[in-house]
Amino acid sequence: MKAIALFSGGKDSFLSAMMAEEQGYEILYGVTVVPEEYSMMFHYPNSKISEYAASLLGFQIKYVNEGNYQAYFAEICSGNVDAVVTGAIASDYQKTRIEKICYDTGTIIYSPLWRKKQEYIIDQLILRNIRAMIVSVSAEGLTEEDLGKTIDQKYLNHLRYLGEKYGINIAGEGGEYETFVYGLGHTEIKNLKKERIWKKSGGYLILRI
Repeated sequence: MKAIALFSGGKDSFLSAMMAEEQGYEILYGVTVVPEEYSMMFHYPNSKISEYAASLLGFQIKYVNEGNYQAYFAEICSGNVDAVVTGAIASDYQKTRIEKICYDTGTIIYSPLWRKKQEYIIDQLILRNIRAMIVSVSAEGLTEEDLGKTIDQKYLNHLRYLGEKYGINIAGEGGEYETFVYGLGHTEIKNLKKERIWKKSGGYLILRI
């Protein structure tokens, strides 16, 4: 089936798109919704360079502003698209809004990570050699030192520790942290430049090519 992927460049949308392709979906392209800062629905840090993460999976990106995303999805779902792939894990706020558009247009919504356990998601990143970098932190226990870290087995152990001590969601679903995928297998985005911004108890990395 022909699909479009809601794609931010973060670990969840990347993993979901990869799983969709494995299940036989043909991803025509990804759609990155460029949000206002601190959007309740969409990934903010580095969404404007999501095309580089998408290139690791072999598809291109179309960008749309957050204020126009509902009309945009309604239009493309009314065309030659069978499904929309999302990286939703537990956010009803996002999923129900995308579901409504799909329902109104007779389009399938495919969310392979929906209600999956936190450790399953991180395990899948590690098993598939998806290299996701921490680009935003905003929870107790996460510090400036976490920015730029790659989620691997060692970092998973660190997240487990923080989960036990502070009660954070180790998959970052509560907004504790956000990621950007910069590598898959032996392929990696080259020449990434990083600018670190830290304000009081949280911060983020701005990535540039």
